[in-house]
Amino acid sequence: MPSVEVFRRLRTDAGLSDKAPEAVALALLNTWHGVVLHHEGEPIGMGRIIGDGGTAFQIVDMCVHPAHQGRGLGKRIMAALAEELESRAPATAYVSLIADGPARHVYERFGFADTATHDSIGMYRVMDTGPGRSGSRA
Repeated sequence: MPSVEVFRRLRTDAGLSDKAPEAVALALLNTWHGVVLHHEGEPIGMGRIIGDGGTAFQIVDMCVHPAHQGRGLGKRIMAALAEELESRAPATAYVSLIADGPARHVYERFGFADTATHDSIGMYRVMDTGPGRSGSRA
């Protein structure tokens, strides 16, 4: 797993929202499996699997530094995560993710399908924008 600082830098460099250092520290401790991709000793991409270890898993924090995008590195990260799921997750486990933009095509290659074609829809809530709270979306 990356350090808190590397995690935050990889996310923001790739255009994802920043997260508070104390939140990242907790998150990294609760990672089921993680992958960090290096180029010439520098971390340039990552992805994590979080979940309960039995019935539910989610792929999160998938990102590659913009200078290294378009070279199939996201596929390499995803392949490593998928391999770990296939070897350790129970056969009945539900694995979810949120695909941004054209990244959906990468995930489809790994067996992921759009939930909208079923009777489910992905939903989210950022804690600082929930009922009774003020703030901006992350």
